Amino acid sequence: MEIATKSFFDKLDLALKAELPFVAYRHPNASEIKGVFQKNTNLNYSKDFSEPGFVFAPFDDDDHAILFPLATSEVYNAPFSDTDFNANSKKNEKANVQSIKTKASHIELVQKGINFLNNKSLKKVVLSRIEMIAIPDFEIITTFKKLLVNYKNAMVYVWFHPNIGLWLGATPETLLKVDKDIFTTMALAGTQPFQGSLDVVWQEKERQEQQYVTDFILDNLSDKFNITNVSEPHTIKAGSLLHLCTDISGRLSSQISLAELVKKLHPTPAVCGLPKLPAKDFILENEAYDREYYTGFLGELNIDKTSNLFVNLRCMQVLQKQLAIYIGGGITVDSHPEKEWEETVAKSKVMLKVINV
Repeated sequence: MEIATKSFFDKLDLALKAELPFVAYRHPNASEIKGVFQKNTNLNYSKDFSEPGFVFAPFDDDDHAILFPLATSEVYNAPFSDTDFNANSKKNEKANVQSIKTKASHIELVQKGINFLNNKSLKKVVLSRIEMIAIPDFEIITTFKKLLVNYKNAMVYVWFHPNIGLWLGATPETLLKVDKDIFTTMALAGTQPFQGSLDVVWQEKERQEQQYVTDFILDNLSDKFNITNVSEPHTIKAGSLLHLCTDISGRLSSQISLAELVKKLHPTPAVCGLPKLPAKDFILENEAYDREYYTGFLGELNIDKTSNLFVNLRCMQVLQKQLAIYIGGGITVDSHPEKEWEETVAKSKVMLKVINV
């Protein structure tokens, strides 16, 4: 149901105050925001990704994916433009950034990852850390609006369930889009700051890392799925960052379920590593914190015969008077630990930008 923009944000405010589950979001480059507002506080899980609703899945694919079912939710959409953002809205209190992992400890983790790759003859592992930010009075709706205005080519969202918590993000990466029997996905990897142009030079390390992701997707899908198009690697802009991307599309058959396709893709090498299982085990054993829904996926599931799922990158979790900002990067045998630290600092600015501006 389409409603006025103000009414949409009023519903968002009421859901927060009533502590009812909801998600509000905008697709990349779209001019409308959407919302799924669950009518009760039940914690529902998707059984096989066949249900219609909005899904929120963790990094660890052995854990359950949360579902806001359409059957027990109200769905709204509203127009949104920069003029709908009130620049004079109350700002968040000044943030105090404190790394859970200091520079030295993250560099140590990266070096451990490089040693792991060399010893096991593996290709890649993705390692991450958290920035903890002390903030006494966090303005959720204002921050969501800032994300909408600042990151127009990202999937921007705010998601809440009283039994799980509250998350916000602006992710550039599509996990999967399915429209009837046509699916599209992307192989995204490599990062450098945007400095005014998409015409940039990519180093061999970034090109190799991105090719690993492309090869993984093609190798995993080609046995059961009809791949119809694979683009050349190209540069895309995500906020203040650039990434290398290959677009991949194909056709589903009636014998292949959406759950099988998701299982083939998640977690991708862009958030886990290659080969997937040993990389995932290394992450769970060595990162020393629980990623939870960071590097999981979220999005519309089986709505009007369409699913739009995005990898949960560039995100933060709202805690009691604190924010947790999640950031990471792909590690190969050619990685330099100091540069990997600097890459996480650059990525952290995506979320830090909307906290105090």
